[in-house]
Amino acid sequence: MHTDLVAALDIGGTKIAGALVDGHGHILIRAQRPTPAREDGDTVMRAVEEVLGELTVSPLWGRVTAVGIGSAGPVDASAGTVSPVNVPGWRGYPLVGRVRAAAGDLPVELIGDGVAITAAEHWQGAARGHDNALCMVVSTGVGGGLVLGGRLHPGPTGNAGHIGHISVDLDGDLCPCGSHGCVERIASGPNIARRALENGWRPGPDGDTSAAAVAAAARSGDPVALASFERAAQALAAGIAATATLVEIDIAVIGGGVGKAGDILFAPLRKALSTYATLSFVRNLTVAPAQMGTDAGLVGAAAAALAKRPDAAAAGV
Repeated sequence: MHTDLVAALDIGGTKIAGALVDGHGHILIRAQRPTPAREDGDTVMRAVEEVLGELTVSPLWGRVTAVGIGSAGPVDASAGTVSPVNVPGWRGYPLVGRVRAAAGDLPVELIGDGVAITAAEHWQGAARGHDNALCMVVSTGVGGGLVLGGRLHPGPTGNAGHIGHISVDLDGDLCPCGSHGCVERIASGPNIARRALENGWRPGPDGDTSAAAVAAAARSGDPVALASFERAAQALAAGIAATATLVEIDIAVIGGGVGKAGDILFAPLRKALSTYATLSFVRNLTVAPAQMGTDAGLVGAAAAALAKRPDAAAAGV
C-alpha cells in the first residue's frame, strides 16, 4: 500500500475546508475556516493559509506529496488563478502560487468545484465503474464535470462540464452570465423558488421561501410547487440529453441541495429525459442521486492530486 498522502482544499463562498487524505479516499485530519467572502483577496487568502497551517503542523504532513484544490469558479487551471463569483476579492487571484508557497513548494493541482465533485463521485460514489459520466451539482447555481474514457476531463482551464450555462430555452430569461434560458436560470434552487412565488405559491407560517420549502409543498401536492420542479426537471433533462448526445455519457449523477428533493425532482426528470434522449446511443442513459455528501469537494480535490502522481495509474485513481 502507498503510504503517501495528499492535502485537499475545498474553497467555497461559505467555508474553506482542508484535509489530509490517503490513497483510498479516507480523510485523516480536517481543518476549516469560514470564508471572509466580503473582504479583500489577501484576507481570504489568510483564511486559506490558516487551514493549511493547521494541516502542516500535523505529524502526518511529512507524508504529503501534493495538494489538490477544488474551488468555486470560474477557475483557470492553466494560469493557476481563480475568480469565484461569490468571492469578489478574488479576480484572477494567483491561488496556485500562493498555496504552493504556503505548502512548502509541493505540486498543486487546481480544479473547479463541479469537477472536484465529479472526481469524488467517479472514485467513490454513484459514478463508480462508469467510464463516461456527467456529475452535476444543483444548488444555488448549477455546475458539473465530466468523466470521459475512464478519466476526469476538466478541460484546459478546469471548467469542462459546466452544464449550468448550456442554453435550453432560446427565448428564455436573461441569465446573469449574459446568455438566455440557461439550465441554471431554470433549475437552480433560488430560481425554482422564484418561479413558484411568481406563479402564486405562498410559504407556510415560518416564511421559508427556499427550494427545500417548495419541495415540501410539492410533496404535499401543491400544484404550483410541483410545476416549478417539473420545469426544473425539464431543463435538467434537456441539458443532460444534449451532453449525452455530444459525448456519449451513460450516467448523469445529480447532487447539491436540489438533488436532495428526491422523487419530486427525479420522477419528472426521468420522464422528461425519455422525450429528449431519444437516439439509440443515449436511450439507456441512467440518472442517479449523488452519494458523496458534504465531503465530495475534499475527496475530489484529493483525487485530482493523486491522479497527478507518477504512480497514479498503478493506484487506479
